Amino acid sequence: MALRGLAAAVVMLLTTAQASAQDTLRAIGFIPKNDPVLAMANAWVSDVNAALTGQLRINFVGGPEVVGRFQQIEAVRNDIVQVVFSPANDYQDQMPASGSLVLSKLSPGEERKSGFYDLMVKEHATKIGARYLGRVQVSPFYLWVKKEPRTLDDLKGLKMRSGVLYDRLMRELGMIPVTINAPEVFTAIDSGVVDGFGWPVTGPLKRGWLNKVAYVIDVPFFPASNVVALMSLKRWDALPKATQDKLIEVTAAFEGKMVAHFGKENEDEWKAIGDKVKKVKFSDAENKRYLDLAYDLEWKQLGSRVPDMVAELRKLSGN
Repeated sequence: MALRGLAAAVVMLLTTAQASAQDTLRAIGFIPKNDPVLAMANAWVSDVNAALTGQLRINFVGGPEVVGRFQQIEAVRNDIVQVVFSPANDYQDQMPASGSLVLSKLSPGEERKSGFYDLMVKEHATKIGARYLGRVQVSPFYLWVKKEPRTLDDLKGLKMRSGVLYDRLMRELGMIPVTINAPEVFTAIDSGVVDGFGWPVTGPLKRGWLNKVAYVIDVPFFPASNVVALMSLKRWDALPKATQDKLIEVTAAFEGKMVAHFGKENEDEWKAIGDKVKKVKFSDAENKRYLDLAYDLEWKQLGSRVPDMVAELRKLSGN
């Protein structure tokens, strides 16, 4: 009986020690945690928790209802939350080089080999006080419109729901970008406030937006996307080296699964959309101009803000 009692006490002590050694981090996302865009952010959390049991646990507590989207970078910088899933364009004012994340033409695995990943780690640490961990979403963007555009000139004057990410492209094509929150897009299209919107393939069908548009310009751009996982640098620096190494290893392996997931999801989504919208292209020359503009305008903008970094950023990101 005494031996059994001693064994139970030892187990209890070990369990308590393990629980106290486990570092628990709160995570938030820029949109609700159950949105399909963050499906693989949830998967990353599961992978990390499984691989680092007893060392580290991430609790994905929610989205902008916890901390407003545009206050989330400050929250992670100040260790109010420890992990954030954020679009890089949300903090370009603080870290201009983050604009290159969406312009990369490499896979996440290739970025880790080229040196682009390491440069992002350095920039995030020095500019916003965060540890760049990796990508949690990839998917190209499209422009969806009510009326069929046969040439680039047909885009002039269209009012389009936009975001910072493609405002410059829209303006260069003569379109009028209008900032509208996602929950309000259906009403905006239905009422004629906008003539279309920019968005990846996943989302518009489920949200009912495709009941109001009939065409999609089938010239995808920015496939790297820009939703990334960041950690409080203060909390990162406090982790044991072995835990840091394991977290990097798990995230690198996860990115390969993440790319495959979104590739399959996009394929399935196009099948679900079927003939609900018609895919349109322009002439070969105009398709090239459209795509070149998407990238050239953003690189030009970066050149005006970080002229000493642009050449390196282009080289390391496959541009």
